[in-house]
Amino acid sequence: MRGSLDQLAAFVAVARERSFTAAAAKLNVSQSALSHTIRELEERLGVRVLTRTTRNVSPTEAGERLLRNVGPRLDEIDSEVQAVREFRDKPAGTVRITATEFAIESLLLPKLAPVLKKYPDINVEMIVDYGLTDIVAERYDAGVRSGEQVAKDMIAVRIGPDMRMAVVGAPSYFKTRAPPRRPQELVEHNCINLRLPTHGNLYAWEFEKGGRVLRVRVDGQLTFNATTQLLNAALAGCGLAYVPEGLVQQHIERGRLARVLPDWCQPFSGYHLFYPSRRQPPSAFSLILDALRHAPRKMG
Repeated sequence: MRGSLDQLAAFVAVARERSFTAAAAKLNVSQSALSHTIRELEERLGVRVLTRTTRNVSPTEAGERLLRNVGPRLDEIDSEVQAVREFRDKPAGTVRITATEFAIESLLLPKLAPVLKKYPDINVEMIVDYGLTDIVAERYDAGVRSGEQVAKDMIAVRIGPDMRMAVVGAPSYFKTRAPPRRPQELVEHNCINLRLPTHGNLYAWEFEKGGRVLRVRVDGQLTFNATTQLLNAALAGCGLAYVPEGLVQQHIERGRLARVLPDWCQPFSGYHLFYPSRRQPPSAFSLILDALRHAPRKMG
């Protein structure tokens, strides 16, 4: 049985990496030993699971099925083994989280800094992503999204307060353009777009007032895939930006940016950390989860 698991793990590594070289490095074995292991697996199964060419390696139809059904189970086994290993004096391990830039800078970094100082054997990898990434397929431990975007089969834990978006522009921009009074008037403005990397679509600006919901597809000279560039372009007077209120509040207070359409930007459910429900969280992940959990301020 142990040999079978090793063969399956070797196959999953090659199928995911689409390369014997990369998989061998990941598994810390030689390419020849890895090739031998895959041949043994194919002989035992009586079917080819990988198609090899001079340029790449890809799963066959049988291999795709094996990868789809066995890969996640091996991941679960690895996770449980890691969880058992962490029953030591100090929690340890790497936790991979995908989130937006603003979520990382405003919530994750401030809340996790004390944890990392206290537990030096815990590592956190934070990947900026604005798409609706499948965290299981991409092998993340958790993701961060606003509450409405969390998939139903995930456990979601609130890590921040309600949020609002803001439409802003520099005073220099408004010297030659009248501020929009309604979302529909944004089509007459030079708007700075955000492209979602996962799907390649431009992000539609969302507005709500009196129960009326509008999604406006704006146009402009600049398009970015991160909010930092949106902010910098707005500060430079290049156009209007649609960004989280918390990102621009200081600039508004100091007069560097002017806000428009504030009554159309309603509060919405803030950031949530989400992770697969079937998984038993390791101790390192549990510490991070507890540190990020939102504690509402008490009135009075």
